[in-house]
Amino acid sequence: MSQPHPTPESESDVPTPVTPTSTYRLQLCPEFPFAAAEAVVPHIASLGVSHLHLSPVLEAAPGSTHGYDVTDHSRVRAELGGEPGLRALAGAARAHGLGLVLDIVPNHMAVPTPLRLNRPLWEVLRDGPASPYARWFDIDWEAGGGQVLLPVLAGPVETCELEADGEVLRYGEQEFPLREGTAGLALPELLAAQWYRPAWWREARTSLNYRRFFTISDLIGVRVEDPEVFTATHAKVLELVRDGVAEGLRIDHVDGLADPEEYLRRLRAAAGEHCWVVVEKILAREERLPSAWPVAGTTGYDALHRVDGVFTDPEGAAELAARYGESTGLPQWPEAARTSAREVLTGDLAAELGVLERQAGPELAPAVRELLIVFPVYRPYPGESGLPPRALEQAAAAASAGAVAAVRELLLRDPAFAARFAQTSAALRAKSLEDRAFYRYAPLLSATEVGGEPGRPAVSAAEFHAYCAALAEEWPGAGTVLSTHDTKRSADVRARIAALSQAPELMGSPAGPDPQLAWVAHQTAVGLGNVPKAGPRLTGALLKAVREAALRTSWTEPDEAYEAGVASYVQGPVDLPAELAGAARANLLGMTLLHLAMPGVPEVYQGAETEYRALVDPDNRRPAHFPTGALNRLDAGAAPQDPAEEKLSLTATLLRLRRERPELFRGYAPVLARGPAADHLVAFTRGPGLLVAATRLSHRLAASGGWRDTRLHLPPGTWTALVPGSPDSTPSHSGSPEVDGLLAGRPVGIWLRG
Repeated sequence: MSQPHPTPESESDVPTPVTPTSTYRLQLCPEFPFAAAEAVVPHIASLGVSHLHLSPVLEAAPGSTHGYDVTDHSRVRAELGGEPGLRALAGAARAHGLGLVLDIVPNHMAVPTPLRLNRPLWEVLRDGPASPYARWFDIDWEAGGGQVLLPVLAGPVETCELEADGEVLRYGEQEFPLREGTAGLALPELLAAQWYRPAWWREARTSLNYRRFFTISDLIGVRVEDPEVFTATHAKVLELVRDGVAEGLRIDHVDGLADPEEYLRRLRAAAGEHCWVVVEKILAREERLPSAWPVAGTTGYDALHRVDGVFTDPEGAAELAARYGESTGLPQWPEAARTSAREVLTGDLAAELGVLERQAGPELAPAVRELLIVFPVYRPYPGESGLPPRALEQAAAAASAGAVAAVRELLLRDPAFAARFAQTSAALRAKSLEDRAFYRYAPLLSATEVGGEPGRPAVSAAEFHAYCAALAEEWPGAGTVLSTHDTKRSADVRARIAALSQAPELMGSPAGPDPQLAWVAHQTAVGLGNVPKAGPRLTGALLKAVREAALRTSWTEPDEAYEAGVASYVQGPVDLPAELAGAARANLLGMTLLHLAMPGVPEVYQGAETEYRALVDPDNRRPAHFPTGALNRLDAGAAPQDPAEEKLSLTATLLRLRRERPELFRGYAPVLARGPAADHLVAFTRGPGLLVAATRLSHRLAASGGWRDTRLHLPPGTWTALVPGSPDSTPSHSGSPEVDGLLAGRPVGIWLRG
């Protein structure tokens, strides 16, 4: 395991490149600051991880529960304990053998209250385009008539109380800087004389003239492609890396940047080759991370999709899709995705679309729009030879072929237009798929996850093996995740819902005035199960779901009467049908095993070392429970008492094995079963002597008669079982044992070659 390092004093004193054996993610907030994180370091270290991964630590909007709304890149957040608190945490982590990984946010900053907390933005609003900070932000001054639109008012400006007070303009708790020499003007003239225009928040949809994060006007895009801006916004983070406080960086929303590869090369040069860097990049199923990017890989949503998919029954998923369509009358996935893309682009992102249409000209505007709607991945990148042929064909079917060809040429010859097209495309994919279509198309909610493909949710064992082999060869240091602060449902909730794909008849026929919501409510309740405060947690998640789906209500056009009825769809805790309890357990343990044993650097989300059931944020950012007592009992020799403790034991076993014997986790080779139930086993070897196997689709397996004479052809040697929670049981195997005897009644197994 790598240890934090001193600042190198010469070229010969270069730190060893860092690749964590595993990471553990903590969500910091004022209620859980650095000191609280320091208190749980002993537990996290005892699990076996090598690095502690922290949510953003730089100064953020007051009270922020996540830290992605940065206000000052030069300071560590005071509400978390400031830089002394962070350095103390790093020291405590180091004393327990842990390094730190920091989550950084290069794409955007907050438009905070009070606004002066973002000094660069404050000065731009005061001094206009002549401000030295004007280069920090993507502002289209011409489109705004020389003013930045600030969509901060509750209604039209004439209905709001704004007043000048010395050198500031006040509106409620917010204040704005006044342009020099304008303080004595009457209010109408004063407003017209500013470098900004306070406006009704609804105007942002069509008139916003600065780049933002997705559709969130409170987060303004930052131009890190400018070397001076990069230097200013990364100085503190790079200082922490040089000082050994941090050994790795997670790059948030890399697709929001104008040129991700250029940014990553600048970051790599500044941070050094030793720093582990992964990017939050959502890859489509057939998409590959650009090989030239100087990173260890993605944060791991592509792995999540493969692990989830291998525990999804394709026939059952198809049956659920058919029944969902019949019950709700809603279209299948391709149409749902296209409709959502068109709605979001021409509605929520109308201002962003308008920028591109103005740049392209009125003759090419329809082609720009159609290309964005049909683009098959999040975005194109500078230097690519062209657009996907299928996208060009689809766009030409809706707009003229000549116009589509002209837009293609414009993208190739105009870097500024290409960058804005790519940034808009990334925002469109995120908002139209993850935040709309995934909420509308809900036959199997476990498939509607970040990086997922709801129209084709199942992954075969062969596809899983191919993915893992490529990961081991091309990106062995990439991150892998199952639960994060952004997943709509934790892995263990998805494991329960996925079991329904093996017995779709047990889904029943949820009833209610809104059949779509009834379906979503039932599956969500089944996934969450009988947990504390299930009712209000379900109600909160369902209210968010109907607003995101935007079928009957939305965030900007709420139907209060409809929303008042959402709670009626929550009928109290709903557990899985008894017939699927075994399948849920097999999914829970199988997903855990594959995640922690497959290639890459696995991350455990806070509290997810044991069974962890959480819904969409803010539910998944509730205070974490750290199962210290349960782990101590297991380490003392107690047997696991339930699936939660089985998962905890399995997690600690594999994380410790990764830390203590990292050589076992190199390479990848499938081990194939033979026999009538061969397709129900996923097995592979790592390194010179680790074998793991997981049962998939266990309910279907039992219904078909079990393993019968299915055998696993083991690699040469004697393989000894490593049974978490049963230290005295060490059966050995060689040759081609029957799978039933090999697993000894368990859904998963680990073996070491003697």
